[in-house]
Amino acid sequence: MASPDLTQSAREIITSYSKGDWNGMKNLLAPNAVYNEFGTQRQIQGPDQIVKTLQEWKKAMTDSSGTVISVLGSGNRVAMEVKWQGTHNGPFTGPAGTVQPSGKHQTTPAVMIVTFQGDKATELNHYFDMVSFLQQIGAMPAGARS
Repeated sequence: MASPDLTQSAREIITSYSKGDWNGMKNLLAPNAVYNEFGTQRQIQGPDQIVKTLQEWKKAMTDSSGTVISVLGSGNRVAMEVKWQGTHNGPFTGPAGTVQPSGKHQTTPAVMIVTFQGDKATELNHYFDMVSFLQQIGAMPAGARS
């Protein structure tokens, strides 16, 4: 089982993003940290670039925040179920280009698995439903329902 300190540190990643506490975020990351954003198929390396990527999300949805629904830990890994919410009120640049602000609110489920070395995160694997996100902000038509 992961120590309570690691599960709290993993939660702090979500809290730091939600508050826009970029220095706090950097303090949680190891110098060699890697952020794998599976929804966009991007791999970001290093604390400065990871924070820059997260700041772009925050610019696209200035009120965006994450709520940790559940946490599971084992050894040096912590898995979190996260609910992301925010209003698309700034340009969002994603895999298909830039989407201008729609003013639409989105709620996107996600899972983030964080690997630690000591008390620093070395790998963040972030899985989220990009199609659902794009549909909610009006950048992609909703699929047919039966």
